[in-house]
Amino acid sequence: MNYYTLPSLVLILAQLWPCAPEMQRKNIKSADQSFTAFRRVKRGWIWEPLFVTEEQITKMPLYVGQLKSDLDKQDGSLQYVLTGEGAGSIFIIDEYNGKIYVIQKLDREKKSFYTLRAQVINRNTHLPVEPDSEFIIKVRDINDHEPQFLDGPYVATIPEMSPEGTSVTQVTATDGDDPSYGNSARLLYSLIQGQPYFSVEPKTGVIRMASQMDRETKDQYLVIIQVKDMVGQAGAFSATATVTINLSDINDNAPKFQQRLYYMSVSEEAPVGTTIGRVMAEDSDIGENAAMNYFIEGDSTDVFDIITDNETQEGIILLKKRVDYEAKRRYSVQAKAVNRYIDERFLEEGPFEDRTIVKINVQDADEPPVFTLENYVMEIAEGALGGSLVGVVTAKDPDNDDSPVRYSIVNGMYLKRLFSINEHNGTIITTKPLDREIAAWHNITVTATETRNPEKISEVNVYIQVLNVNDHEPEFPKYYETFVCENTFSGQLIQNISAVDKDDSIEGHHFFFSLAQEATNNSHFTVKDNQDNTAGIFTAQNGFSRQEQLFFYLPILILDNGTPPLTSTNTLTITVCDCDTEVNIFFCRYGTFLYSLGLSTEALVAVLACILILLVFILAVLAIRQQRQKSLFSEKIEEFRENIVQYDDEGGGEEDTEAFDISALRTRTVMRTHKPRKNITTEIHSLYRQSLQVGPDSAVFRQFISEKLEEANMDPSAPPYDSLQTYAFEGTGSLAGSLSSLGSNMSDMDQNYEYLAEWGPKFKQLASMYVSRRNGRD
Repeated sequence: MNYYTLPSLVLILAQLWPCAPEMQRKNIKSADQSFTAFRRVKRGWIWEPLFVTEEQITKMPLYVGQLKSDLDKQDGSLQYVLTGEGAGSIFIIDEYNGKIYVIQKLDREKKSFYTLRAQVINRNTHLPVEPDSEFIIKVRDINDHEPQFLDGPYVATIPEMSPEGTSVTQVTATDGDDPSYGNSARLLYSLIQGQPYFSVEPKTGVIRMASQMDRETKDQYLVIIQVKDMVGQAGAFSATATVTINLSDINDNAPKFQQRLYYMSVSEEAPVGTTIGRVMAEDSDIGENAAMNYFIEGDSTDVFDIITDNETQEGIILLKKRVDYEAKRRYSVQAKAVNRYIDERFLEEGPFEDRTIVKINVQDADEPPVFTLENYVMEIAEGALGGSLVGVVTAKDPDNDDSPVRYSIVNGMYLKRLFSINEHNGTIITTKPLDREIAAWHNITVTATETRNPEKISEVNVYIQVLNVNDHEPEFPKYYETFVCENTFSGQLIQNISAVDKDDSIEGHHFFFSLAQEATNNSHFTVKDNQDNTAGIFTAQNGFSRQEQLFFYLPILILDNGTPPLTSTNTLTITVCDCDTEVNIFFCRYGTFLYSLGLSTEALVAVLACILILLVFILAVLAIRQQRQKSLFSEKIEEFRENIVQYDDEGGGEEDTEAFDISALRTRTVMRTHKPRKNITTEIHSLYRQSLQVGPDSAVFRQFISEKLEEANMDPSAPPYDSLQTYAFEGTGSLAGSLSSLGSNMSDMDQNYEYLAEWGPKFKQLASMYVSRRNGRD
């Protein structure tokens, strides 16, 4: 038996029960390699599991191996049968000798092994002579796939000046071949481009720094990595990947001024905050590593300031205090630039700052006058006569020519009527006496103008305080409404009083209270000073009678502590009230009013009752009149009910536009056809007789209905469909018809009233009135 016929085949048995005790192992050698086969000792199979190497097969079918039973006597009585994966389509077996052949090309990357079953059948009995057995055919790999970089192209970033050996990034390639067999999938990485700055680990693909690099020299590198399978041996496949490596910035550079000396100028008229100029320090770093702050050093910090423009990283020099050409014409300013963020790793390389000198010249200008003070505070006593001196303001021209100055007050006419200023020397005087109680302070604005250049003007505020003079007498703060009961007892407190003074007092006001001289001897009351700017009024007798005296007028003397002290006499009115000892303000107030009118309480109640009755009577009359007006209005509505038409017809909606002319319904005023007034005189007698016998069958009634029907048909304002109209017919009425002028086109002059004489004695007076009036018009 030939177990192996081709050098590319290796037979390996796979058995369903490989550990069976009746199995023994036998080594079989071939010409170019060794393999292991299994043979049963007694009856059974010889299993030879197979390996097939994937390759470009040019001749089909290709022999793989042979299966053989030890019961096979090679007389053709046994039949070999193959089943399982690929049986018949990929693998076939010779049924007489058990040789297996492959009839298609195989690809290990698609399927790496096939599981098959073999059986031997007796051709005569068609019964199996051996149990079916399973075996495996494995596809052995060859190097038929190139390695690939699946994640490329690669981009990596690493800080500049990183030390040698720092890991940058890792590239990884894959190979579709079998990594467990041979070297087909064993990869090797190498660096094609990027030396001497970078290196790559051959087995892992990790890229590392090979030397320190400065971003300011070059900030981007292009590295090419190559990978080979077969461990780089001859005939291996290869692939390349590109890695872009960027160097990120670190703060390893100090700022540097472009110039060591700057020249600038500023006018002495420039206000505070004026931009004088810009300085700039350069920094090779970028981003926040190039951010810097500027500072002013030396004695000029109180005059000049510097800020940083965060967009341009320039230092802006500003005027912090007004400069004066006459005082100082030139400044030397030292400016410093310092990195805002400093990397501590590079501190030993030196300070990250730089300095420069800025020369600033002050330019002369024609300046306005300057007052000796920023503002003036002056005082004057109230009541001082007009022309009294208040104070003096002074301004000078700061320029060398020392131009004369003219002063003026620029406030409104009110202050100009109180104060005036000498335009040559700045003396301020009053024009009229001042009253502190009207205004304690006056704020005026004084201007100083150069006479040679009137455009140069400056101004200053002058605050004038009016000093207090004790010129106002003390007085009661309000009117005191004081009552005393008729049954009061002596020494009872009936009122507390106080005082006010419009004047100011440095030590505070203090008032003294006492009775006036004329009331000290004959007074029913006494005054007690409480020594706290208040006083109490007490009774000096038991009981009062308002029949004897209703009012008491008590003069009270008030003295202030001003210089000189002023006194005033204030009268306190005390009213006697009909009460025991406790005063009720409301009762006493109105009781006094009635008593002064001579009315008692009972009389007042009676008057109020009469007023109430009169008011009820007036309301009743108004209610009756309103009720009558409502009833008259209802009767008028009944008279006009003939003209009211109600209908509840439902139209055809918005689409029903041809049923009737809807514009008639929208007309606010319907013009009825004028009908001439009938001549009543010719029909008066017949109508009178007919009116006595009017009924549903009467010709007059039918004529009335016909006329109303005709009016409804011809009326454009009538409803568009049939409708029910109700009329109240009361007969022909008076023989004379209606006396109303409504609907008549004739004036009184066009009518003949002679027929009134024919109505009888009852209408004689009416006939004489109308006939005589007509004759008078004629």
